[in-house]
Amino acid sequence: MDSIIVRGGAELSGQIPIAGAKNACLALMPATLLSEEPLTLTNAPRLSDIRTMTTLLQSLGAEVSTLAGGKVLAASSHGLTSTRADYDIVRKMRASNLVLGPLLAREGQAVVSLPGGCAIGARPMDIHIDALERLGARIDLRDGYLHATAPGGLKGAPVPLRFASVGATENALMAATLAKGTTVIENAAREPEIVDLAECLRKMGAQIEGEGTSTITIQGVDRLHGATHAVVTDRIELGTYMLAPAFTGGEIECLGGRLDLVGAFVEKLYAAGLEVEETARGLKVRRSGDRPRAVDVVTEPFPGFPTDLQAQMMAMLCTAEGTSTLEEKIFENRFMHAPELMRMGARIELQGGTARVTGVERLRGAPVMATDLRASVSLILAGLGAEGETVVSRVYHLDRGYEQLEQKLSAVGARIERVAA
Repeated sequence: MDSIIVRGGAELSGQIPIAGAKNACLALMPATLLSEEPLTLTNAPRLSDIRTMTTLLQSLGAEVSTLAGGKVLAASSHGLTSTRADYDIVRKMRASNLVLGPLLAREGQAVVSLPGGCAIGARPMDIHIDALERLGARIDLRDGYLHATAPGGLKGAPVPLRFASVGATENALMAATLAKGTTVIENAAREPEIVDLAECLRKMGAQIEGEGTSTITIQGVDRLHGATHAVVTDRIELGTYMLAPAFTGGEIECLGGRLDLVGAFVEKLYAAGLEVEETARGLKVRRSGDRPRAVDVVTEPFPGFPTDLQAQMMAMLCTAEGTSTLEEKIFENRFMHAPELMRMGARIELQGGTARVTGVERLRGAPVMATDLRASVSLILAGLGAEGETVVSRVYHLDRGYEQLEQKLSAVGARIERVAA
C-alpha cells in the first residue's frame, strides 16, 4: 500500500482549485437510471468512489463515459440489462445503495446488496427501507440483499424520516419523481448535496419544491428526460484546504469556494483566529497569530458543523492555545484518528463521543496510519505543521475523496510526496 511522506515547517501560499463534490456526484450519477435519455455531469471529481459508481451503473447496463480528463461524465440508461447490484461492487462504497430508489421507480424492482464503506460506525438502511415502503415498495432482506418490488408502481405519500438522513432523503427524492401523485418528505436532510440533486432532477423534468428545507414536496411525473448539470463545489474538500494555513501560516485561496456551503465551519474558523475573505474566485484564508485559539465543536446535520470536517478540525486544535472539546453526534467510532495524532505529541482525552484536546506548541512528525477517509487527511494536515517527517500509511482511503491531493498541496509550497509500497 502507498504511503505519503510529509516534511513539516513549510509555509503555504497560493491557490488551490476545489473539485466538484464527491457526495453530490455519487447521488447524481444514479439519477441517470430514472430516464432513457442521456445525463451529462460536468465538474465531476476524479476519485476512486466515482469509478466504483461507474462500474456499478455499467453492471446494470448503463453506459458511462468519462470526458475532459475525467471532469465530465456522460451517462445513458436507455437499455438497462439488470436490476441487481452485486455485493462485490456495493461493498466497496456505501453510496451504492442510491441505485435502490431509481431502480424501483423505473423498473418496479431491484435487488441491492447491503452496502459497505468506511468503518466509522453503523449507518443502517432501515430509514431508506421505511421511506420506500411508504411509497408502496415491498422490501425483504434475504442473504445479505434487499429484494425490493413495486408491483403496482410507486405511489406518492407522506414520508416522515425519523432522522434527517442524507442517503434516505436522496433515495426517496429520486423514487418520488416517478411515483404517481404527491410525495412530501418530512424531516428531510438539508445538505447542499440534496439541493444539487433536486436542481439536477428538475432539469430532467421533475417537479420538486422545498429542497434545502426540512420539507420537500415532489409531484410525480410520467417520465424524465436528459439534462446537463454541473456538480456543486465539494464543501468538505473546501473546508479541508481552508484549514491548511492554520497549521503552516501563509495564505491560501480556495478557488470555487462559497461561504454558503461552509457557514457553521467558518464561524469556528473565526473563533479560532483565522481570517476568511471572499474573493472574485473563491475564499482566501490566513492565520492571524502564531497559533490558533481553542474552540468547542459539536457535529450536527447541515447547516451545523459537518462531521466530515471533525477530524481535520481536531488536528488543528492539537496546537491551539487552550483546551477544546469536540463532540461527535453523527457517527460513533469517528475518533480513530485521535490515537494517531497522539503519536505525534497531541494531548487528547476521549470519553465516548467527546474528545478533549489540550493544545501543544507544536506536533512532532511520526509514522502514523490512516483509518478512514477524513482521518487520512487530518494526519496529512497535522504533518504539514509538525516538526520533522510524518509518514502516513494506508492512504488508499484518501483517493476516495481527494483528487490530486499531493499535487494541490505541492503547488502551494508543501513538501509532500507519495511513495509506492
